[in-house]
Amino acid sequence: MSVPRCPGQDSRYWKGESAFEIDCPHCGFKMEFFKDEPVRTCRSCRKKVQNPKLDLGCAKWCKFATQCFGQMPSAPEQVGSLCERIIDRMKSHFGDDQRRIDHALTVLKYAEQIMGAGGAVSGLVVRAAAILHDIGIPEAARKHDNTAGKYQELEGPPVARKILMDMKVDGVIIDHVCRIIANHHSAKDIDTPEFRIVWDADWLINIPDEFDTSDKAKMSEFIEKTFKTDKGKKIAETLFLESFLERN
Repeated sequence: MSVPRCPGQDSRYWKGESAFEIDCPHCGFKMEFFKDEPVRTCRSCRKKVQNPKLDLGCAKWCKFATQCFGQMPSAPEQVGSLCERIIDRMKSHFGDDQRRIDHALTVLKYAEQIMGAGGAVSGLVVRAAAILHDIGIPEAARKHDNTAGKYQELEGPPVARKILMDMKVDGVIIDHVCRIIANHHSAKDIDTPEFRIVWDADWLINIPDEFDTSDKAKMSEFIEKTFKTDKGKKIAETLFLESFLERN
């Protein structure tokens, strides 16, 4: 008599979303994942990439989970706890600068809204990068007496790397988060789905400070040109175009 296979990991029960493609966070090469693969090696750059959409299913509670997955990856609730710790470190780093703290938390809120629109992305990468994207500002002010974007991009990654390494975050995730931080003003060296989400979330906060929102035509053109996700663009249109019509 044969032993029945676990339905959660038996490919006969899988549906269309069980296999999906992502862009390698290191080189942009298209990679295909199955939902039960924790890690794959990119065929282009040969670097290991974690499955951003890993479906643990019953493995969250099943005592035989290690027979399916080997060493269990982080569960979603563990990711949530980790993000709370990253928030605490961000707050400690900014100290009394409540404006910076509030900005980071609002970018996180928008990033989670955009991420909720779907797609194969790493929630931990998005959340960590959103929380820490401006973490280089104090060092930029201290070293360069200037907090312009290029100095934030220069000084932020080492600070973020130290915070995430202290928390034993996987090195691949740390590298991805640091690349986002190193490009969050210039967008010169990265175009992953996670980066696009954080980029749009940050712009949703920065538009009123950097752009004349009273000109509807220019505002519409700016949104179309600047935003990198459909959801981010829709939120921007709601905030800055629909509100414009209501005022006028």
